[in-house]
Amino acid sequence: MNDKNSTTLYTRRNFLTAGAGLAATAAFSPYVIGRTKAKDKLGVALVGLGYYSTDLLAPALQLTKNCYLAGIVTGTPAKAEAWKEKYKILDKNIYNYQTFDQIANNPDIDVVYVVLPPSMHREYVVRAAKAGKHVWCEKPMAPTVADCKAMIEACEKNKQKLAIGYRNLHDPNMQAWMKLAKEGTLGKPRLVNCAAAYVDNRTTHWKQKKDMGGGVMGDMGVYSIQGARHAIGEEPMLVTAHFFNNRPEIYHEVEETSMYQMHFPSGALSNCTASFGINSNFLKVNYEKGTLMMEPFSSYSGNKGTYSGGVINIPVPLNNQQANQMDDDALAIMQNKPLIAPGEEGMRDIKVVEAIYEAAKTGKEVKIG
Repeated sequence: MNDKNSTTLYTRRNFLTAGAGLAATAAFSPYVIGRTKAKDKLGVALVGLGYYSTDLLAPALQLTKNCYLAGIVTGTPAKAEAWKEKYKILDKNIYNYQTFDQIANNPDIDVVYVVLPPSMHREYVVRAAKAGKHVWCEKPMAPTVADCKAMIEACEKNKQKLAIGYRNLHDPNMQAWMKLAKEGTLGKPRLVNCAAAYVDNRTTHWKQKKDMGGGVMGDMGVYSIQGARHAIGEEPMLVTAHFFNNRPEIYHEVEETSMYQMHFPSGALSNCTASFGINSNFLKVNYEKGTLMMEPFSSYSGNKGTYSGGVINIPVPLNNQQANQMDDDALAIMQNKPLIAPGEEGMRDIKVVEAIYEAAKTGKEVKIG
């Protein structure tokens, strides 16, 4: 393949053709839920109607082809009434946190999407799995590795799939540079510099509260961890880290900015940043035979970049990562195929997050088990 033909790893035509092929496959592999009638769309219930559900997931579900908004779970009656009116949700598909487990008896709902503060993820993922529903869980997966394990085990025990809401992994531009790294086109990776950061001025959100699973590492940190992990193609073996709080009036319970380094088995190194006080979003990889630069690399849209010999700038159908994420995950369920971001992927990131917290606390290198 010459350089001209290799400058773009995917084309819009290829991407849309692949999507059409998957849709056709789905038509011949219908999802059956203990009944004779096949489903061509999965009903999704959103648990927690905060900003992310309201402004991003619910609108995205109006664009999806493989799933739809079937129900909601909220502790606020006014929200329930407003959503019922706006999205024509049936009364029988509206739950609160006391009636949540009754969702087991509702055939309209196939997937429960947990969009709650991280401290609540384990409880509601486990309860959803026990109710016999597949589960999508927003990131960060959970505050601890022990929580992640319990969530994975509950879904496995009840034969339900568990996907983590890593919408960026469903962006073809991110998939393109990951493919480049996996194929070793530029040789072995030697150094990664990666940042995932934005300025968050809120004061009462879960991201600022320790007991709700807040802190920048679980939120933005997983993106920079993923940038390094997937660019290098290995799991890190040790970390060092430092935390900084430039606005203690806001970030006095949790870290505002984290700068951390990871050492990989091959000898590759990464230098990463995650922050609620800096605007920065990029991935730079130095390979043996060239470089890769993505900026932005994990934004909601517009991710693009260059590498030695080519360009990565793929139009995203719908231009909506959340819609693509939910369609991909619904299709994987219906076809009983592997998920792009299963619970195990979420747990890999939390293993690193736990090590980073220990490294920042002790000031020492911490090995990752």
